[in-house]
Amino acid sequence: MTNKRNANLEGWNRNTELGCDVKTILRNDRHMKTGKAYQGVLTRDSDADLDEFLCIDAHFTFVETAPQTIKRNPRVFDGDFVTITRHDDGTLRPNLKPMRVDRFFSVDSYALAVCNELCMALEGLVEK
Repeated sequence: MTNKRNANLEGWNRNTELGCDVKTILRNDRHMKTGKAYQGVLTRDSDADLDEFLCIDAHFTFVETAPQTIKRNPRVFDGDFVTITRHDDGTLRPNLKPMRVDRFFSVDSYALAVCNELCMALEGLVEK
């Protein structure tokens, strides 16, 4: 069992800091909970030389960072008339952007522009 655990830590520099103080700055919890993993940045605050033996205890500050959000359906194409998103299963979904209808609006010109943009987008996204 120990060999398997050591194999997972190969290439890592393992150290144990004895007699140190850790200040925590957490987003939600008042105190760190046992067994809960926190994502963040740990900074060594004390200026003690690590190579010399000093009676000064090391001091660290841990600041919890915001969890990274992964966009659910990322845009793979963003044009003037059409946006295409890719779903988790790999399917593509074309979405029409809102159209501005004014006195210069032409149904034929709009439909042709959407068709051209959709063809251009799909040509780069779909394999032949």
